[in-house]
Amino acid sequence: MKPDQPITRHTALVIGAGGVIGSNLIDYLTTLPEWNVIGVSRRGGQNSPRLRYISVDLLNGADTQAKLSPLTTVTHIFYAAYQDRPTWSELVQPNLAMLVNVVNAVEPIAPNLQHISLMQGYKVYGAHLGPFKTPARETDAHHMPPEFNVDQQQFLERRQPGRGWTWSALRPSVVCGFALGNPMNLAMVIGIYASISKELGLPLRFPGKPGAYHSLLEMTDAALLARATVWAATDPRCANQAFNITNGDLFRWNELWPKIAAFFELETAPPLPLSLASVMADKESLWKSMIEKYGLMETSYDDVSSWAFGDFVFSWDYDFFADGSKARRFGFHDFVETESMFMDIFANLRERRIIP
Repeated sequence: MKPDQPITRHTALVIGAGGVIGSNLIDYLTTLPEWNVIGVSRRGGQNSPRLRYISVDLLNGADTQAKLSPLTTVTHIFYAAYQDRPTWSELVQPNLAMLVNVVNAVEPIAPNLQHISLMQGYKVYGAHLGPFKTPARETDAHHMPPEFNVDQQQFLERRQPGRGWTWSALRPSVVCGFALGNPMNLAMVIGIYASISKELGLPLRFPGKPGAYHSLLEMTDAALLARATVWAATDPRCANQAFNITNGDLFRWNELWPKIAAFFELETAPPLPLSLASVMADKESLWKSMIEKYGLMETSYDDVSSWAFGDFVFSWDYDFFADGSKARRFGFHDFVETESMFMDIFANLRERRIIP
């Protein structure tokens, strides 16, 4: 951009700003001079000249209306919020309601709204239910409902015709990056599991199903996903399209796990199916002692442990990957080596004094 050219201003409303996806998206947006950012997060955050946070109960339509209706300058909604529930069917109502509440509050008062970005995942393909068609493609048929990802997209598809905005749906694999207190953070699961294993003088055992150790998988780096999300929201070619977003390589735990163990200076031992949610449930006092022993950042055990999510990922004893070529055909060519991604995240966790 030439110095005498005015900067085109966009205002991003990031819903789910405290999660691994939302926080990394905000980190990226704040490096771009043309963006102002408003983060919606229960935890809040550190305001800066082009970034501010607000707290909203998205399940409460009245509160959402009251808190978001003053945001008349919003040009882009980046929706990455998620409410967990015990069963797949129970996920639909709250997760659809939050998106509807946001759109109902912002659309009428934001005359320059250009785009709504929806964060999805491979649940669209039934990946959470069992072996699914691989590589999964954006054109694959939907599976039998309930599925909130599909309901959310269909809501936008019905709402968009005749409006001044477009939508896009991003479908990452397991997203890895830095975020505390996130219920779906695999890199944190591995980092804490490895650190506690080392403290107990144990080798690093793969805790998942036997078949999961040999299945073919892929991951999505949170920073790469952030770049892809902004690309899809601002490139006219991406209007009203869904995109699989992945690192671009495939791996098996049987090759990567020993390298992760080496990072933590640990030996490996044969895989042993373990429920992390069970065997790590009594390790809070040990974690507190490690914080004091190694001078780590004061973090609650709940904020650094996502054991149920780890059990979920390590249970995939089937191939888990999608075709990412559509994004490349439309113009997004970034890639990340998954092994390097994990090592960089572990190094970052050490630098931040989250793990020893």
